[in-house]
Amino acid sequence: MIIIGDKLIPYEETFYISSIDEISNTKPNSTIFFEYDENILKYCFENGLLFGVIINSLKESIYANSLQAKYIICTNALDKTIQDLAENYMFDSKVLSIIDTSEQIESVATNKIDGVIYKDLLGQA
Repeated sequence: MIIIGDKLIPYEETFYISSIDEISNTKPNSTIFFEYDENILKYCFENGLLFGVIINSLKESIYANSLQAKYIICTNALDKTIQDLAENYMFDSKVLSIIDTSEQIESVATNKIDGVIYKDLLGQA
């Protein structure tokens, strides 16, 4: 299980952005997170960046995977549906469920989701 943002477990360097311009302020080889935006998504794909997309629908998850998102990030309400879709279509992207505390890790693991990411890393704190 992937766990991003936990103080106990080391994780890759990440940056939350809200526009293409902010990408220039990130470190090379770090992972960029952003709310689903077709322009940012296309830019990241075309430039071979590592990125995770916060999605709100099945359609957005399909586009994110098709444009090589490393992570598809969603709420607990969508995580099982997106994970089932990802397994059926053999997505390369990993599905991450947004959590507030480590207490939620067990329920996400029980649903067989690829991983979790803490909400405070996503500009949603």
